[in-house]
Amino acid sequence: MLEAVKSKSFDQIFYRYNSLYLLRRHFHFLGISGELQPEAAAGRPILYIMNHSSWWDGLLAYHAAGRMKGSSHYFMMEEEQLRKYAFFRKLGAYSINRDRTGDLRASLRYSANLLHAGGNVWMYPEGEILPLSSAPLLLKEGAALILRMCPQAAVVPVTLYHGLFRHSKPDATLLAGEALMLPWADLKRSHITGILETILQAQLDTHRQMIFSNKGHMPEQFRPLMKQGRSTNEWLDSMRGRGSR
Repeated sequence: MLEAVKSKSFDQIFYRYNSLYLLRRHFHFLGISGELQPEAAAGRPILYIMNHSSWWDGLLAYHAAGRMKGSSHYFMMEEEQLRKYAFFRKLGAYSINRDRTGDLRASLRYSANLLHAGGNVWMYPEGEILPLSSAPLLLKEGAALILRMCPQAAVVPVTLYHGLFRHSKPDATLLAGEALMLPWADLKRSHITGILETILQAQLDTHRQMIFSNKGHMPEQFRPLMKQGRSTNEWLDSMRGRGSR
């Protein structure tokens, strides 16, 4: 497997590039509701579990994680993609290869060791990119195995919902749920997986309804995570306003 080789200097440069160029160029709005560092999980390492519906998910999670001070974050990434974009290792990415049992076990042990060392880990327990409309969420058992190896970890479920609503660029929102702390070592991995599936699915359904009930407008619960980009329709509206003067 490919381990993370964090570089503070490269991380600082890339974070600015991601924030000021990549995300603002491709998204109209990025917001979050809830707390990624809940008080209930203070003093514990956190395993963040997210639904996985686009190529952008990792960069959106990386941006959100970078807003938190005083904590170290790592991101599980498919080995094929990490070999293609090897510089992500400098940002805290490490690989998982589900096609090789030995590599898979090594990645899960590595994840648990990162948590034991006080780091925070982000993973996509579905194991693949699936459309937002896919239901129900079906999680692999990797998260459960990590939690059994590091039972002091807290789980924070994070759902991502994005789409083209009222602008030419998509809006993306993250919803952080309540921290989950259970006696992981005493639970079977199938039981843990079932619990995580139920919680993540219910949260995604709630998240989706928040957007639907606002008819594509961003609900006020979502705090902006970046300076809002300008969409084509907003630019056209401003030009139209100038022309009417």
